[in-house]
Amino acid sequence: MTNWSHLTNDISSLLAPSMAKDHPNLPVVKAEGCYYYGLDGRKYLDFTSGIATENVGHRHPKVVKAVKDSVDYLMHGPSGVIIYESILRLSKELGEVLPGDLDCFFFANSGTEAVEGAIKLAKHVTQKPYVISFTGCFHGRSIGSLSVSTSKSKYRKHLQPSGLTYQIPYANLTDCPQGVSPEHYCVEKLEKDFESLFRHQVDPDEVACVILEPVLGEGGYVIPPVLWLKKVREICDRHGFLLIFDEVQTGFGRTGHWFAAQTFGVVPDIMAIAKAIASGIPLSATVASKELMEKWPLGSHGTTFGGNPLACSAALATLEVMKEENLMENCRDMGEYALRKLEDLKRNHSIIGDVRGIGLMIGIEIKHPVTNEPDGKGVLKILDFALEEGVLFYLCGNAGEVIRMIPPLIVTQEQIDQSLHVLDQALTKYEQEFLVNQQ
Repeated sequence: MTNWSHLTNDISSLLAPSMAKDHPNLPVVKAEGCYYYGLDGRKYLDFTSGIATENVGHRHPKVVKAVKDSVDYLMHGPSGVIIYESILRLSKELGEVLPGDLDCFFFANSGTEAVEGAIKLAKHVTQKPYVISFTGCFHGRSIGSLSVSTSKSKYRKHLQPSGLTYQIPYANLTDCPQGVSPEHYCVEKLEKDFESLFRHQVDPDEVACVILEPVLGEGGYVIPPVLWLKKVREICDRHGFLLIFDEVQTGFGRTGHWFAAQTFGVVPDIMAIAKAIASGIPLSATVASKELMEKWPLGSHGTTFGGNPLACSAALATLEVMKEENLMENCRDMGEYALRKLEDLKRNHSIIGDVRGIGLMIGIEIKHPVTNEPDGKGVLKILDFALEEGVLFYLCGNAGEVIRMIPPLIVTQEQIDQSLHVLDQALTKYEQEFLVNQQ
């Protein structure tokens, strides 16, 4: 392998700022299991899973073999022009693990495409123009999906996404008055928010669908009460709205079940799935029942690369690994263990605000040492300190104030202990540095 370290000096000139300015631009030469291997010769524990993509671990041998075997026969398949075994087998096997009657697929390449497909399907079927989404949700950066994304205003700046959308607040347990049940508070507020929306902004007869993330991802790893999600389902049924779950990040075992819909016991009408579906090979799908999909005829949507045979083969291997290695059980066990350890960590660091998680989708909120405000700048320093010690975390939240902990589902207790030991050191270093700068 050639040494390309000299190219890293030119990142900003070779790549667009919107790509080059992300964090931390760690130069790597290889990935395997829960680890990245750096150009600097060091091994890094990856607690990002390639942003919730490598749920079975980097380069799992079965996935690698499936990709190599596929290349021997097909690399591209414009579905519809030709048809091939992997796309049909994948559809059948996905239908067996998805909730309810969600068993018919339109395959694409990315999460934002799956969301676009879901919105198009809902509008086409209902012949209604408006979409309701929730403040803080992230659904993608293409114009249609951006119109329902509100995790950060900078994503929408200068882009004027479609105005045929309305937003209401996502469940927020921290707003609950003292002495009131948080679940019931969120449910009552949800009813009032919908009622206000219908009174002042849009008639429910013109609404095609409601879209949400069953767990807030980019917006800060917020976990809504089960009753809140059930109430969303009830309101959609009451008014005849289609309910779309964006499970791009929560899918494929991340919350401890195949999908968050099963974790919460709420079945949507349409789902958008992607990320971990094919262990890093670009693939996504808009999913609905056969009955709904039959109302979306030829020509109303299309794709050149969607359902690529190589990606479908990788997805089939991914499903097989998840079943054989009991990864959802490990996800639940390791998630519970990590949360217990994080509560201990929280007692030793006053800058840790809320710690929340479901499965191995865990958020650690960081507060400013003096103001107690969300501390996005502090998070970046903490992440840098952790990286110096060989552990890669990532961030989320409106101000970048939440450290997200999303290891591959194959993670061991020893690796969690290592990551939290490093995080403890990084938090301490940040607190000490802050005190020195204050003197």
